[in-house]
Amino acid sequence: MITIISSTNRPGSSTLKVAQYYQHKLREKGVDAGLLSLAQLPANLIQTDLYGNRSKEFEPIQEMVTKTDKFIFIIPEYNGSFPGVLKTFVDACSFPESFYDKKVALVGISSGKYGNIRGVDHFTGVCHYIHLNVMPLKLHIASIHKELDADGKFFKDDTLRFTNEQMDKFIKF
Repeated sequence: MITIISSTNRPGSSTLKVAQYYQHKLREKGVDAGLLSLAQLPANLIQTDLYGNRSKEFEPIQEMVTKTDKFIFIIPEYNGSFPGVLKTFVDACSFPESFYDKKVALVGISSGKYGNIRGVDHFTGVCHYIHLNVMPLKLHIASIHKELDADGKFFKDDTLRFTNEQMDKFIKF
């Protein structure tokens, strides 16, 4: 099972649009993928689901993560790195069954011109620590507001080519 993680809890984010794009394109390729937006996390996650605690609200999220074999993280740039809610999410998930020896593809996005290179690099370190096997082809999509059309779809030839290549490689990974 593949799960796409929209790695922010920001309402109406471009991150969620990119995650939905990936989900749609994978379905076109005959691959079903679930989608988890970190906006779905319990509002009181810090009080209820860290340090071995588990709330009823987080249980279905944990179940989805545990059943997942492959993840695609769509990671927006927040202050030169990845969102704190993403690290909190990883910390809240049970170890080792959540991520250990599973596979992951990483996609960085930003409104600036570097496509969250540093944030993806920082999160790669977290992935290595929790034994997630990172696919070497990582994408960095800059100026995300210029990359998506009104329907939340990529339309530029190079972005279409690279996202398609990443998805094809991830299916085989």
